[in-house]
Amino acid sequence: MPTVSTVNLTGQLLLLLLLWATHPAVATNWLSLARMPRSRPVSGAAPCGRLRGLSVGQVGVCRARGEVMESVRRAAEMVIEECQHQFRNRRWNCSTTARGVNVFGRVMSQGTREAAFVHALSSAAVAVAVTRGCSRGELERCGCDRKVRGVSPEGFQWSGCSDNLSYGVAFSQTFVDEPERAKGLSLGRPLMNIHNNEAGRKAILHNMQVECKCHGVSGSCELRTCWKVMPPFRRVGAVLKERFDGATEVRLSRVGSRTALLPRDQQVKPPAARDLVYLAASPDFCRLDPDNGIPGTAGRRCNGTSRLAPDGCELVCCGPGFRAGRAEVVQRCSCKFSWCCSVRCQQCKNTVLIHTCKE
Repeated sequence: MPTVSTVNLTGQLLLLLLLWATHPAVATNWLSLARMPRSRPVSGAAPCGRLRGLSVGQVGVCRARGEVMESVRRAAEMVIEECQHQFRNRRWNCSTTARGVNVFGRVMSQGTREAAFVHALSSAAVAVAVTRGCSRGELERCGCDRKVRGVSPEGFQWSGCSDNLSYGVAFSQTFVDEPERAKGLSLGRPLMNIHNNEAGRKAILHNMQVECKCHGVSGSCELRTCWKVMPPFRRVGAVLKERFDGATEVRLSRVGSRTALLPRDQQVKPPAARDLVYLAASPDFCRLDPDNGIPGTAGRRCNGTSRLAPDGCELVCCGPGFRAGRAEVVQRCSCKFSWCCSVRCQQCKNTVLIHTCKE
């Protein structure tokens, strides 16, 4: 017969399990830093301990490398802005919740392709924001990448201030991957998140650009000095959006003595390191579901002239149909360029046809 202490302990464990299941920890909760006012500090022993959304390990990173945390805050803002741009015409349009640390709602606690995209974009954003801080001289521990030197096969001279992406990627691995490593890499969801985090960083590495400056008499470009720069973050978002559309559904499998993610469909080739992977099917995002942070599509604008495209009303509106109406919009018109550098425009009102999803 169980003792009173055993019953109490069992009850406490059940309560903890219930709380964990009801409010699962989400590794992207640090994105809630985007909601903090810019005047509030995000570094220092006391502020780090009060930041909501950070895991225990991330708080430790914050305390040890506080100078980088302002870049992390900027990265959180970049993720929300870019996600909403890339998915502006989709059923799931990266809508954010009104409050709480789980910015995109409980969709992120499920192993869907939407969660895969946000993880990849988040790890990329941290790498980009920190690397920018290095190049701008905002961070004491890093600066430009001076390792790129010599003459390239194309004949130009490597010089200048190349983006120190290796430092930004290393910090992204330390900060963004920390919650997954803490859970252990024998579970499906941490493995999925780590894979997608790395895919986000590779989207930058594989799209680095070269900028050059010409030297010579009268701009003859007898000599070119060049340096490496990161792609615009909009380009990174577009690459990851393509990966989202081609993401691979996987399952947790044992390969020898370790666990790995393999395609659920055995006819599908294993995903490459740059591909996104997911474990669970997505909800349809059609109906309002406040508990999961899904606003539904009722009242959403859609493209009434497109049938099969993702922004078409038939797909966005999920079946209830859509209505057409006219609205008056104010646009710039009759723009004239001055002789120097300014543009003067008038404000014109135009009536346009818009389509919205029915309730």
